[in-house]
Amino acid sequence: MKSDARQTSARLSAHAVLFVLLSLSPCAAARAQGVWEQWGGPSRNWVVKTKGLAASWPEKGPRQLWKRELGEGYSAIVSDGAALYTMYSRGTQEVVAALAADTGKTLWEHAYEADAAGMSFEFGRGPHSTPLLAGGRLFAVGSTGRMHALDAKTGKVAWSHDLWKEYNGTKMDRGYSCSPVAYKGTVIVFVGGRGQSVMAFDQKDGKVVWKRQDLEVSPSSPIVINVGGQDQLIAFMGGQIAGLDPSNGDLLWEHAHPNDFGGNISTPVWGEDGLLFVSSAYSGGSRVLRLTRGKDGKTTPEELWFHRRLRVHHGNAVRTGDYVYGSSGDFGPSFVAAVDVKTGKILWQDRGFSKANFVVADGRLIILDEDGNLALATADPAGLKVHSKVALLEKTAWTVPTLVGTKLYVRDRRSIMAVDLG
Repeated sequence: MKSDARQTSARLSAHAVLFVLLSLSPCAAARAQGVWEQWGGPSRNWVVKTKGLAASWPEKGPRQLWKRELGEGYSAIVSDGAALYTMYSRGTQEVVAALAADTGKTLWEHAYEADAAGMSFEFGRGPHSTPLLAGGRLFAVGSTGRMHALDAKTGKVAWSHDLWKEYNGTKMDRGYSCSPVAYKGTVIVFVGGRGQSVMAFDQKDGKVVWKRQDLEVSPSSPIVINVGGQDQLIAFMGGQIAGLDPSNGDLLWEHAHPNDFGGNISTPVWGEDGLLFVSSAYSGGSRVLRLTRGKDGKTTPEELWFHRRLRVHHGNAVRTGDYVYGSSGDFGPSFVAAVDVKTGKILWQDRGFSKANFVVADGRLIILDEDGNLALATADPAGLKVHSKVALLEKTAWTVPTLVGTKLYVRDRRSIMAVDLG
């Protein structure tokens, strides 16, 4: 009897597991393999736990899955595994688009007029910001500060705001570029203006949850970290790096990081060892702060080092172990550089790439430079070893790649493409 009961229980358990697997939607099945729902990927730091990348590529590069025309813009690509979401410009309109991840075909689009009068687009039109997937919705902000919350499956508008006109936010002449971040039912963005440098909106109805601070806004995007058990919103603003309480916008700490034009653009990099790396061009340079939260609950930022030998412009920086890798330079040549995060020592510079962005996966660096060259490399304190490199894109490729499983999604100012790195 006991044996029969155990067998029956095992059969029921097996059937239960099978039922769950069969009832998974394509999106849910893809989710089990990995998603990229926000700027910077799963942890907002361009480090992915993907396994199974090929050690090298054929001479012609990785296998191309599909390619299609898209349109102008630097917005990166987010994905729930089944669909891709990004933004582009079409004439005087900006478009939020959903594409099928396996074919690139359009699932839906939401287009709206974007009045860019008086704005400077000498480097091409936006959008520059990257959408956010959260709670079944897609949150997207265009280059003119228009923010939309859209149903991720249909593209239907749930709510919208004009951050510049409605709230008198700080107009950025080269276009809005802050990528939203989610926190406990809210979506947080930089807006600008007295008492509202940073604002949080309710994801469901778009109501203002809080708006705080008089800090000068910058083109950077915030991240959420945890310091000594406390969640903190890290805001790289026009003249400083600051920590805010993401639940109410209270200022927890700040540390100066001046810049010639207030152009602090690159996203900060956080380490679980309590070290925060920030970098900018235009004389900004790089610095590392050690964040320590005392028994009184207050956070103290201690500067470990600062120099201007590494200047990350509008690209990203990534950290593996004790080392940060980034593309250093602003108006002149840019070199891939490695820095010891604890000491600030520049370990090497590599001149084999123009200005580049990076993704870390399976012990490798995936590099895409502005000339459209895609490379697979490994990096350590001794140098950069490039295993494969191929000319992939044709127009200015300033958009950071997106990796879901072994599928890499890239775009330039004309097209979007999917390749398999497995």
